[in-house]
Amino acid sequence: MLGMVLLFVSGLGVGTLGTLIGAGGGWMIVPLLLFGLGYTPQQAVGTSLAVVFLNALSGSIAYMLQGRVLYRMGLAFAVSTIPGALLGATLVQYLDSRWFTLLFALFLLALSGLLLRGQTIYGHAHRHPTPEELNSLRSPIMRMGILLSFLVGVISSLFGIGGGIVHVPFLIVILGLSVHSATATSHFVLAITSLAGTLVFLRNGQVDLSVAAAMGVGVLLGAQAGARVSLRMRSEPIRRLLAFAVLVFAVGLILRHVVG
Repeated sequence: MLGMVLLFVSGLGVGTLGTLIGAGGGWMIVPLLLFGLGYTPQQAVGTSLAVVFLNALSGSIAYMLQGRVLYRMGLAFAVSTIPGALLGATLVQYLDSRWFTLLFALFLLALSGLLLRGQTIYGHAHRHPTPEELNSLRSPIMRMGILLSFLVGVISSLFGIGGGIVHVPFLIVILGLSVHSATATSHFVLAITSLAGTLVFLRNGQVDLSVAAAMGVGVLLGAQAGARVSLRMRSEPIRRLLAFAVLVFAVGLILRHVVG
């Protein structure tokens, strides 16, 4: 019973933070299941994806009600993320994962620095895309976003993580989206892609339904709380929280590289 309560509390924290910064929570759940409960990588990723789906679904509904989801962009990015994830699952069989992990972690460190400084690569600093750019599939920003989403799909499969922790910084730093639009739209994309991944692991019997349910109740409530808190927060504190999360994730990858 105590274990289930701890899983619920963990899910509550993951749901709140994951929804607030639009990063889902897989980057927090997988280490917990691997090192805290001794799961195999397949069980950890499968169970994590199930929890992430519940988190993303609950958060997306809240963001939809707030009118912050860019639907056309979200659907286009979700469609391009799925084939990227399939390619990543194939590439991981051939790449030297240790060196790739180190290089990717260094890239994330730079991305975290840009987030902290509030800089964007697309256009001028503090300049956000126009509604016309966000609604046309032919606009340069949408084409770049589709390509980035494909790459996020590849990265998520290579590292066994939800793409939100990478997708949101990309949307903010490279495409210049506002923090609130990026977090909401990324959560919408994550709900679609994590469902696809969960179904695959569920079919293979690699989802612990009891653990997913205990954490899932927590993330369902936490996601609603995270979406409400985001309404009361300005974009800069959320940006800093995201930068800190990316920094922690990058340091974790480096430590895994050194220890491994």
